[in-house]
Amino acid sequence: MEFAEILRLTFFLAVFALCASWEWLFPRKARTRSRWLRWPSNLGLVALNSVILAIVMPILAIEAASLASQSNFGVLNWLDSPLSVNIVLSVLLLDCLIYWQHRMFHKIPLLWRLHRVHHADRDIDVTTGARFHPIEIWLSMWIKISAIMVLGVSPIAVLIFEILLNGSAMFNHSNGYLPKQADRIIRKLVVTPDFHRVHHSVIPNETHSNFGFFLSIWDYLFTSYLAQPKKGHRHVEIGLPIFKDVSEQRLDRLLTQPFRNQ
Repeated sequence: MEFAEILRLTFFLAVFALCASWEWLFPRKARTRSRWLRWPSNLGLVALNSVILAIVMPILAIEAASLASQSNFGVLNWLDSPLSVNIVLSVLLLDCLIYWQHRMFHKIPLLWRLHRVHHADRDIDVTTGARFHPIEIWLSMWIKISAIMVLGVSPIAVLIFEILLNGSAMFNHSNGYLPKQADRIIRKLVVTPDFHRVHHSVIPNETHSNFGFFLSIWDYLFTSYLAQPKKGHRHVEIGLPIFKDVSEQRLDRLLTQPFRNQ
């Protein structure tokens, strides 16, 4: 498990550095808030979530996969599927689960109160990809653990999926410029920054579209795809109208947003 954590952290830091450099050198959209205002809160939330999970969770995703494997529990274990098949099916099924979980957090009012912390960011960049309220992270972990146990996902498949999910979240939230032709090709399979930026628009029908985090196929398949924001990518307004005040980007305000109405 220690090796898995080191590997995940290594990939996280490498992708973060690449995406941060990309959006600094080739920004897609002008910022409305200083990084010095947003980044300490966004990254502070990441650190806080890591500490909380370590304290309150009896097991995490890879440990759940190990338990399922050792006890021969779960559909893929019962089918005695080869490791390569387990990995491919696990990545597809878990990514589909994340898509539907994301839609559920938009659809159910109590869950939306938690998820809107992610949407209240007034700019979208590499740090937004990990900006989630601790209660949402906690609920998401239990959903993921349940799915891993039921499906019988192997530990290596969980590790691969979590690296892909974390990396893609940082990539598709990045404020980096991707040439239109490249975006058109890549978004056929993977969620790109322009694909996902629509989802962070203040316009409601744009906010509630493009739910994919890694693979884009689910939005096409389940008809939640919206190609472009109405105002274009350089002028689209990011965030939520109810949390426009500059003070709402502070960490203490982020933690209380689910419990407040503006």
